[in-house]
Amino acid sequence: MYRKKKPQTHKFFKTSCQLSCITSFTITSALPEELCKLKKLETLHLNGNHLRQLPAAFGQLSALKTLSLSGNQLRTVPTQLGGLCHLDVVDLSRNQIQNVPDTVGELQAIELNLNQNQISQISVQISHCPRLKVLRLEENCLELSMLPQSILSDSQISLLAVEGNLFEIKKLRELEGYDKYMERFTATKKKFA
Repeated sequence: MYRKKKPQTHKFFKTSCQLSCITSFTITSALPEELCKLKKLETLHLNGNHLRQLPAAFGQLSALKTLSLSGNQLRTVPTQLGGLCHLDVVDLSRNQIQNVPDTVGELQAIELNLNQNQISQISVQISHCPRLKVLRLEENCLELSMLPQSILSDSQISLLAVEGNLFEIKKLRELEGYDKYMERFTATKKKFA
């Protein structure tokens, strides 16, 4: 009887339960479910692969602090990220994301990079991310009317990068709440000066 061999990636994950950092790993199709069993994984860089989605069990990576999925084929912000309470930095740049859904309000990250996607809509829920300080939305398809004003007036965001969208940056200054945003921006800038 002929038995099909399991791919080497599965063997790697089964023997690496104590792994805390994966900085370069090539995935040619779907992300192996075994990855989600790495309970001590803190850093995961899977840039430049062909990932379209994350496994349902991805939310079990409870120690994850840094996640970089730049240059993949994601079409939306993965809902599994909302349950990762230690997540500090999420890089989803250079994907095919077209909108930021309501579930983004559950995100616990400090920095979210959505540069160079195809984003034309952002949920107002992004303003409710309790720890989000840096939001990068450069080179997307955003019109000024689609940028929730609550990002400026009611969020914790102190660095909003929106250059290269479908509006002039000087128009951003005319929005209600821009003064509140600039207070947060200036306070943060002074901390690091």
